Amino acid sequence: MRLCIVLICILFTSPLLAQQGYKIDFKVKGLKDTTAYLGYYYGEQTYLKDTAKVNSSGAFQFSGSAPLAQGIYFLVLGKTRIFELTVSQDQQFMLETSTDDYIQNMKVTGDDDNRLFFENMKFNMARNQEATPYFTIAKDSTASEAEKKSARESLQKVNEKVMAYQSEIIEKYPKTMTARMLKATKPVDVPDAPVRADGTIDSTFQYRYYRAHYFDNFDLSDDALLRLPRPLFAEKIKDYLERLLVPHPDTIMNAIDALVKKTKGNQETYKMVVFNSIVNYQNPKIMGLDEVYVRLYDKYFESGEMDYWAASSMKKSMKDYADKLRLSLIGQTAKNLIMQDQNLQLRSMYDIKKKYTILFFFDPDCGHCKTETPKLVDFYNSNKDRFNLEVYAISADTSMVKMKNYIKDMKMPWITVNGPRSAVGNYQNLYDAFSTPTLYVLDDKKKIIAKKPPIESLADFLQNHERNLKKRAGS
Repeated sequence: MRLCIVLICILFTSPLLAQQGYKIDFKVKGLKDTTAYLGYYYGEQTYLKDTAKVNSSGAFQFSGSAPLAQGIYFLVLGKTRIFELTVSQDQQFMLETSTDDYIQNMKVTGDDDNRLFFENMKFNMARNQEATPYFTIAKDSTASEAEKKSARESLQKVNEKVMAYQSEIIEKYPKTMTARMLKATKPVDVPDAPVRADGTIDSTFQYRYYRAHYFDNFDLSDDALLRLPRPLFAEKIKDYLERLLVPHPDTIMNAIDALVKKTKGNQETYKMVVFNSIVNYQNPKIMGLDEVYVRLYDKYFESGEMDYWAASSMKKSMKDYADKLRLSLIGQTAKNLIMQDQNLQLRSMYDIKKKYTILFFFDPDCGHCKTETPKLVDFYNSNKDRFNLEVYAISADTSMVKMKNYIKDMKMPWITVNGPRSAVGNYQNLYDAFSTPTLYVLDDKKKIIAKKPPIESLADFLQNHERNLKKRAGS
């Protein structure tokens, strides 16, 4: 568990809190003469907020003049998290328990939120005990199908009890941290698709409904949801962007802008939506979505929107990366490369007059390159005439000897040049090719049509591209 002492709390100020400070008293039977810590969650990390000395009778107190940010906190003894508690609007209360069972013996005074929180835990523990024999039967390979069916039905009834119990808390005590946490984890109820007048059913209805209502139970403007035991805030954004949207820069940017609007009243969640989104597209798995990173940087960082928290050093690093990405995005015209080949002759990439040009950045000492290069050689020999293509390979190493030996060992039949021996400067200022191997596909106008595709998929990609060209030409 990573624990960090928090010295400055400007990022964690919540508008929901009153300004009377906090005073949380504990009395733990069986605990004495030690040190206790109050910790909290924030995203994927945990932090320590306060320290208290435990006296000989197990009593101790955490207190401060400024209120705590709302969320789920936990008690730490040594390096072990003992139990969790809520911190919400009422921040002056008492928890009494004993070391033989912290949860079952818990007594809360002065705070309905923690009363609900621990009652919910006790209820769940009881339901788990109730469900255990049914789980056993359901997993028993010797049980009959009738027995397993009955066990599954019983498990469903137990689950319905839990859901009903939690729904009652959400309905009766909506402002408590307990209710907000339970609601944030509650799944969206998706109705059946309506039947059309002709008797057919829209097969996309449930998907569209789920996408439109994905955040119904999750309040993006509530910064307390950043302080949950799971990094649910980041998980929800990532899941929404990656699983429910068409992977196109315009679609994704529109969706992120809509999420940002939901957070504008809270600078902390506003920051986290933008930050989690841009991190998600720093190295996207889907080709072409690095454009989202560039557009997010331009709109929210270059514009000054994030200046209230983003340090100048961080902005500079992001700017440098965005500027390098923007020169080699899909749809951009590739910058020319003019470098020396093994005969010390300058070879211009723009002189290639084929329908397709493949740029292949490699390093003779790169183990992964030695695995991928033979694949590209095989692809080239089998498809150069079929697709009318040429490869322009760029060695990242300054050594001409290494490059020549690599060409020979790998039987590379295409144009190969030495990257550092360049007439146009450092290629890394023109292309996102900081790791090797890296591959680009250009069309006859030297427009980038693919970036970092797997070599195994090149034939399929070019075949689909040709098919799309024909469709557009015929439309």
